[in-house]
Amino acid sequence: MSEATNLQEPESTVRALSINEVEEDEGNREIFLSVFVQQGQIGLSYYDSCDYTLHYMPDTMDNSDLHLLDRVIQELSPNVFITSAKQEQSLLEFIEKLGLEISKQRLLSAHIPSLPPTITESEKIPYLSSCIPLDSVLMMRSIGGLLKCLERRTVGLDMEDSNICVSVTLFFVRIKLIYLFIIFALQIFKSELHPSVFKLQLGEKEGLSLYGKIHYSVHHLKLIKLQWFHRPTRDLNILKKRQEVIRFFTSPRNFADLNTLQSSLRNIKNISTLLHKMSLANPKVVVWQSLYKTVYNALCIRDTIRAMPQSIQLFSEISQNFTDDLFYIATYISKVVDFEGSVAENRFTVRPNVDPVIDEKKRRMMGLPDFLTDVARAELEKLDPRFSTCSIIYIPLIGFLLSVPRLPTMLDKQSFEIEGLDFMFLSKDQLHYRSARTKELDSMLGDLHCDTLDLEMVVMRKLQASVLQRSHCLYKVMSLCAELDCLIALAQASLDHGYCSPTLTSNHRLALIESRHPLLELCTPVFVSNTYISSETEGKVKVITGPNSSGKSIYLKQVGLIVFMALIGSDVPAKEAEIGLVDGIFSRIHSRESVSVGLSTFMLDLNQMTGSLNHSTGDSLVLVDEFGKGTNTVDGLALLTASLNNWMRRGPQCPHLLMSTCFHSLIQLGLISNSPLLDLLTLETAIEGEELVFLYQVKNGICQSSCAANIATLAGISDDLVKRGVEVSELYRTGRAIRKMNSPSSDEQYSRYGMV
Repeated sequence: MSEATNLQEPESTVRALSINEVEEDEGNREIFLSVFVQQGQIGLSYYDSCDYTLHYMPDTMDNSDLHLLDRVIQELSPNVFITSAKQEQSLLEFIEKLGLEISKQRLLSAHIPSLPPTITESEKIPYLSSCIPLDSVLMMRSIGGLLKCLERRTVGLDMEDSNICVSVTLFFVRIKLIYLFIIFALQIFKSELHPSVFKLQLGEKEGLSLYGKIHYSVHHLKLIKLQWFHRPTRDLNILKKRQEVIRFFTSPRNFADLNTLQSSLRNIKNISTLLHKMSLANPKVVVWQSLYKTVYNALCIRDTIRAMPQSIQLFSEISQNFTDDLFYIATYISKVVDFEGSVAENRFTVRPNVDPVIDEKKRRMMGLPDFLTDVARAELEKLDPRFSTCSIIYIPLIGFLLSVPRLPTMLDKQSFEIEGLDFMFLSKDQLHYRSARTKELDSMLGDLHCDTLDLEMVVMRKLQASVLQRSHCLYKVMSLCAELDCLIALAQASLDHGYCSPTLTSNHRLALIESRHPLLELCTPVFVSNTYISSETEGKVKVITGPNSSGKSIYLKQVGLIVFMALIGSDVPAKEAEIGLVDGIFSRIHSRESVSVGLSTFMLDLNQMTGSLNHSTGDSLVLVDEFGKGTNTVDGLALLTASLNNWMRRGPQCPHLLMSTCFHSLIQLGLISNSPLLDLLTLETAIEGEELVFLYQVKNGICQSSCAANIATLAGISDDLVKRGVEVSELYRTGRAIRKMNSPSSDEQYSRYGMV
């Protein structure tokens, strides 16, 4: 682990594990928790000795206080906490050397009872990839560390013992995982290269995504609340707390306060960075300027918030936590720091009337030019008549010197010697000497500049100590300002795009009335809204058929995005919305192919379906788009039908399922089980002459044709090719292919997949 994070022991029952430590098994249940934290991401796994089960949680965002980890510890109460701890140097070295590939090998070598004992390592990879996200680096390394440490302990478990059952399961905290492929499928995040060639070295920028659509006031504050998008919540108290703030700022009578707060938030700097720089020996002037501006604007935010209803929890927290320490810091800095002088001299300078000794020395420094001019006149009278001019200069750390021009006869160092003067150096044809008078000035005035610097540094140290002593309130300011900034951004998005505040409930109903896709409506002048209602009495399973390009995928993503937005507390693009809090969003929409994964496109699709089938519950939302198209038509149709029937047979535990398909045989052949949960939907189209017109309106019904020929014509394929394609399609429908589909061998195939 290149940047291991040292975690404090949350409670006395949690201890760091020593590699050489061997304890006797007391016969009680033991839970071993392994955690990796790096750059704001956390991945963890734990082992339960009671049922020999290995649980995992894929990489997710956590804040600097590791609140998510605290919740995990509270839920599990682990006996052993495996992490990188300084006091366990051997473990630290082991974890840092533990790579991703080594961790994968340890997992592959573990005995998994659901697999045949003769299965090879290469055959294990597809199975494990279907139940464990192998691209979650921190989680995989935590599993590797956990397995290694279990091997070195006597806990009644031998990982190589084939008689021991070691099962693998996904661990959820409060809300089930929003998988990484969901994030990309729904365009919650979307990175793209910067269009400017001059900024390519800066890396990627946020593209058209839900996250990019939310305009934050402050860049570093949005990074703090990035975890809202990575880790949505189904805690009604948290969501309603966010909703009441958004509702307040979307009220027209509060627009003035909204603008005032946005202006102040733009001047809130990254307090963590400022305090770090403040702890250094000599903070730059810009650090003092930024700190003062931050504290001053925090006070403006406090004063504005205190005039708002304190019944809103966030406003009450800001009023209470923005204490008088902020006023003390702002006042202290404004009274001590001379910002104008600091900028001019590029160093910390003190205002007048702060320290009388500093004021006196500065007064002398200001009077030096006139005084030194008089001294220079007196010195010139004592010099050789060949010198027509001279000056007395002051150089910090050297003192006062007599400077005279170099004469043409002065060619070497020996010729520089002048009686009664000590030669110091030559600079730009000016000879510098120390005379009796300059020595007297050094003794009388001292090193004024350096003395002033030293005294100002003492004042700065006192100011630094006072600020750092009150840093706790500044960290609270940053946290609350980040939350306020995020909620104001959500409120601004709601105002800009005409969102509504959803009604959040704990029941099993989803109702989105005249809903819209939050991203696509930005890209088209006219967007057709559609309604989605899902409940046990109104059809939890929606099967959508329709022509290609008719808007099926958009409808699926639209529902997923709106539910996701509700889970972060945002308003949603709909006329009305009632959202029963789901515990997870699963999808088979988008496959991210890569040669490094070593899996085919269809295998990636199957992995997503496996996760959806294994982990979805009656409170989950499952989105399936065109599953089965990556393999043989009959096999793909069979797998799709079997999956659909499996979900419907669950009854009350059937998730909210939204499935689109071009397998019209699914309905025409009666392959779907009759169920009150099932609704058949399609999207309206119209034919004008020979042109297909999409109306994008969802309605009850069944589509009889995919209209592939019309789509091919729109795509620019020549008429001859399209005509030939139609002829082959008709032959396939009416000829030998149909007879083959009705043969006994086909019935056996259907039976094998549970379709009949």
